[in-house]
Amino acid sequence: MRDYAKMSATYAPTLKEDPVEAELASHKLLLRAGMIRRASAGLYSYLPLAWRSIRKIEEVIREEMEAIGAQEMLVPMVVPGEMWQESGRWDVYGPELLRMRDRHERDLVMGPTHEETFTDLVKNELRSYKQLPVTLYQIQDKFRDEIRPRFGLMRGREFIMKDAYSFDADVAGMQKSYDEQKVAYARICERCGLRALPVVADSGQIGGDTSVEFMALAEAGEAALVWCDCGFAADVEAARAQIGVDEGPGAVCERVETPCEGTIAALAAFMGVSEAACRKSFAIIAEDETPVLCLLPGDHELCEVKAEHVFGHYDAMSEEQMAEYGLVKGYMGPIGADKRVRVVADVSLRDSKRWLVGANEEGWHIQGACPGVDFEVDEWLDLAESKEGDACPECGRPLKEARGIEVSQVFQLGTKYSEAMGATFMDENGKEKPFQMGCYGIGVSRMLQAVVEQSHDEQGIVWPVCVAPYEVEVVPLDTRGEVWEAADAVGRALVERGIEVVVDDRKERAGVKFADADLMGFPYQVVLGRRGVKNGMAEVKDRKTGERADVPLAEVVTWLAERIEPQRMR
Repeated sequence: MRDYAKMSATYAPTLKEDPVEAELASHKLLLRAGMIRRASAGLYSYLPLAWRSIRKIEEVIREEMEAIGAQEMLVPMVVPGEMWQESGRWDVYGPELLRMRDRHERDLVMGPTHEETFTDLVKNELRSYKQLPVTLYQIQDKFRDEIRPRFGLMRGREFIMKDAYSFDADVAGMQKSYDEQKVAYARICERCGLRALPVVADSGQIGGDTSVEFMALAEAGEAALVWCDCGFAADVEAARAQIGVDEGPGAVCERVETPCEGTIAALAAFMGVSEAACRKSFAIIAEDETPVLCLLPGDHELCEVKAEHVFGHYDAMSEEQMAEYGLVKGYMGPIGADKRVRVVADVSLRDSKRWLVGANEEGWHIQGACPGVDFEVDEWLDLAESKEGDACPECGRPLKEARGIEVSQVFQLGTKYSEAMGATFMDENGKEKPFQMGCYGIGVSRMLQAVVEQSHDEQGIVWPVCVAPYEVEVVPLDTRGEVWEAADAVGRALVERGIEVVVDDRKERAGVKFADADLMGFPYQVVLGRRGVKNGMAEVKDRKTGERADVPLAEVVTWLAERIEPQRMR
């Protein structure tokens, strides 16, 4: 029979103090609990305890993928650069793509994602609609040369990722594959003990028309999102909320002196109006070098992602450039701007007729300005970043704000890659058509840290049973005599019942053992002392609730099994 694990033989070097490199609680705890170690910026080693949890997450992923017919395989990490050149992403992906050359001077990339690789793989193999649909996936290390890797496994340069790619004959088939993956992803989050919301997202560098992220809710999350009780949720970068605006002061268009600091807050206070009654201006230079003035409700910010979709890679105007185009920092507006400036406004402002805008003269604004009368708007666009209080686009109720950790994302790619790379099949009419594709990613290593970020307290990690490195820790307060004999017997009985157990056999003080047990966060602790063993009793602590129960030694295995087995969510 397989023996139980012993703490003395487990490589889990704990730390008493928080490492200076760590900011998030989850990052600190994974380091302190001896689960990960930093090799370099954004590069981490997974020590045995963390690796046990990683394998459990991967097992859940494999089970859910198998349930929907996805097939696991593996492609090379290093990819020929010509594939990325063929897809068009070689020049647009950015410096995060690690490029290199081999001894034959051939371009290579370290794969951050593998749309090109999988598309190239199937384009000469899947030739008929009769072979479709097909979904292939892998679990593999990825590399992205992040400019500022931080927060441990949250934003590393090398990370473990599950990526899947579906190939269908038509849009309906792609939608079915996408929906299956989305349901499976929700199940994976649930089974791994994560509280996650599916949110509408931007497709980013992956591309495609439709995307949903699964966000693990956490105050320390990098991503801001808005959500509603009706079920709507979206990343603020992708949300198309209904923004309420107020009319500005003044019945006619006229200049008004505003001897206040050139900010929206100061202007609103001086004029005695809400910030939503002011119009905020952003001056940028678009990728095609066109000068652009973006006008938004005064209480909202320009969404960088939305702006990039419209203007390409853009830069904020320098003060010298503003002067060239007749714009004055802090007092910018469409009236008096150079005719070369393209004026665009957020769609939420389309029905507003009285605008309070800058006069392009320091210390002056214009009130009562009316678009179409006093100035022209060249285009109405969705540019504003959604925020709490905006109306839900589905039910109209006020949205709420939260922060989240992106742990997975699903995309509808359509024919973006198949057309670019010539990946086609023969349909039922004998006509060549490009595959309809979807891609689906899970940050496996990020999910590990997200679990810890959601499940910890001041003492340490609080692992959910489903992904805990071990389900039970037996803590004998003496490593000799009848206490040790009882610990050995409990450990062996738990193994025989199929429960994962580690026994703290170290010759350490009770305080050290208790502190490490709480730090490492195994779901249940079985504490054995002389008095209890003599009376045939064990103390069992539930790490999550802190509740303690005196359980007869003869019943402790059954007692634990009744609680652990339902929580495995198999």
